[in-house]
Amino acid sequence: MAKTASKSQPLDAATVKQLAREHGFDVCGLADARATWEADARLREFVAAGYHGSMGWIEETLDRRSHPTAMWDDAKTAIMLGVNYGPDTDPMAKLAHPDLANISVYAGGDDYHDVIKKQLKSFAGLLHRQSGAEVKVFVDTAPLMEKPLAAQAGLGWQGKHTNLVSTDFGSWLFLGCILIAEELTSDAPSRDHCGSCTACLDICPTKAFPAPYQLDARRCISYLTIEHAGPIPLEFRAAMGNRIYGCDDCLAVCPWNKFAQTARETKLHVRDALKQLSLLELAYFDDTRFRALFAKNPVKRIGVDRFLRNVAIGLGNRGVAEAVPAARHLSQHESPMVRGAGIWALKQLMPPEDFSALAETSMAYEVDATVRAEWEQSI
Repeated sequence: MAKTASKSQPLDAATVKQLAREHGFDVCGLADARATWEADARLREFVAAGYHGSMGWIEETLDRRSHPTAMWDDAKTAIMLGVNYGPDTDPMAKLAHPDLANISVYAGGDDYHDVIKKQLKSFAGLLHRQSGAEVKVFVDTAPLMEKPLAAQAGLGWQGKHTNLVSTDFGSWLFLGCILIAEELTSDAPSRDHCGSCTACLDICPTKAFPAPYQLDARRCISYLTIEHAGPIPLEFRAAMGNRIYGCDDCLAVCPWNKFAQTARETKLHVRDALKQLSLLELAYFDDTRFRALFAKNPVKRIGVDRFLRNVAIGLGNRGVAEAVPAARHLSQHESPMVRGAGIWALKQLMPPEDFSALAETSMAYEVDATVRAEWEQSI
């Protein structure tokens, strides 16, 4: 249980940081919420280029994202907080085991939104009681750009892969923010330490970085497996491998991870049930089993159909005949999107003549445009 601060104790930067640590945060920095910044211009360029893909909510909230004070006029200081979610194993190890489902490190435990929001609310309540200043709490579900604010507050810098990099925790920090209507001493912004390194850009399986510090989300496996609601474009399916929820490649290869630490918050550790997930077994999941396995977990939010679409592509990339029955099962799913991905998987797994015969038979009765398109593209 966090200590209760004395009401007579003045609220200053040092006190805020001490209390943050006592509330379970691994790092805390302060930034002037009213300061000018370049993040707005960069975001508008990102949207103008179409790099946001189908994430229309980014474009719809551009003005609110433009600056912290656009979210709240009275904000004076941004208290930026980080929770380490560093893994205790190599996050890329499962890529060498195509029979297993690879899920992004951040989605291995409880949903971080829920975990961090509780800490933020408790901490913000204490700050309000001590100072009397109004506060507002943000996790990344709100239109506030946490990464540039975190860089302003000295938590790290946005690397060439656009994610935050910390000298103390590498790539593995969840961010939260408390805006407070009180002026507190700001920390110095972090300096970029990427240098000439391009490891994160070079490793991307789908070449999602058109240039350093730029991301085309439409090519990103995290976007494709999580945010994208329709069929995965054909050009990216093979590159997905067994990644069925997110991708950690650009994070995992960062040299600064040599300073990373294992998460101290046990709720963020990978659950035992998610450590060795068989793609063959997942192919037969229904909504009930899906919800049970991923209860209170980030994967749950994409829904069973999008999940099975990703599983089907993972099966197709496995490239062994024993996956054919599972792929055939998915090709008969009630969701056209899942059926289409199952058809693609069968194309990868079956001898060409057998698949062509199956396609000719199936197209005779398939009427859904999405599914027919998959058959026609496949043959």
